Amino acid sequence: MPQMNKGGKFIFGKSVIRDNLQVHFPSQAIEEYNICSEEKVYLFTGAKATGGFCVTRKGLLEPSKIGNILSDTPDLREYKLPEGEFINYKGRKYCWKSISKDGVIKLTEEMLKVLDLSIGMELLSIRSSDIAFTMGAKGPLLEKAKNYKGTIDVY
Repeated sequence: MPQMNKGGKFIFGKSVIRDNLQVHFPSQAIEEYNICSEEKVYLFTGAKATGGFCVTRKGLLEPSKIGNILSDTPDLREYKLPEGEFINYKGRKYCWKSISKDGVIKLTEEMLKVLDLSIGMELLSIRSSDIAFTMGAKGPLLEKAKNYKGTIDVY
């Protein structure tokens, strides 16, 4: 997958929110983050400029410099909250979802509302950090991707 510009963010591909509310993550993101290994992922709201959501797992988040998110929210850490139900923590919203072995999650109508997403939207899968990748819904990077002359895989 491309970098949109020199030194810019790396793009894994695009994912479409399907009619059945499924989102298929790009295979390279799945592999790089070993995202399916725990059968559950954490989703949290993306940056204001990018929208969408970020995706990580306990094994990446817990030992990280922002691992206090889980130590401060034990119900989230232990998956005791209802699946897909967001909680607020320091300005962002967090939830957990089951993930299939091939990197598919299923959103709910309520999750779409919270994340300001809709069926049929394209989400750009962006390498954010070594902790999470972003499924961006808006902003300049998405505009660059629309005008990109090369190939971007769609999942």
